[in-house]
Amino acid sequence: MVKAIHTDKAPQAIGPYSQAIDVGNLVFVSGQIPLNPETMEVVEGDITVQTEQVMKNLEAILTEAGLTFANVAKFTIYITNMADFATINEVYAKFLQEPYPARATVEVSQLPKGVGVEMDVIAKK
Repeated sequence: MVKAIHTDKAPQAIGPYSQAIDVGNLVFVSGQIPLNPETMEVVEGDITVQTEQVMKNLEAILTEAGLTFANVAKFTIYITNMADFATINEVYAKFLQEPYPARATVEVSQLPKGVGVEMDVIAKK
């Protein structure tokens, strides 16, 4: 059975998708960009501020699903400038503990709303 996960503590979907989908023992969280969930505007600030907001958005959706970052098995990180990799990595690490999830980081030409980072996760219950 497929169940949509929704919380007002994370940005609303800006297209035809769910914030997350629960498929039983796995939860697939859609890509999150640095939108303030209250205003639906991109947070002002550098890549550090953007990454912190993305992590907070992911955390809010995981919480709604009854999970934490400790349940995350896989992260995918999309960035528009590989020069930001080290900074993103520092912020990312503050939200996680060992054992760290598997991860892929890829540079892309652009992301929605001109942001510098987007992340999605797969979590296990």
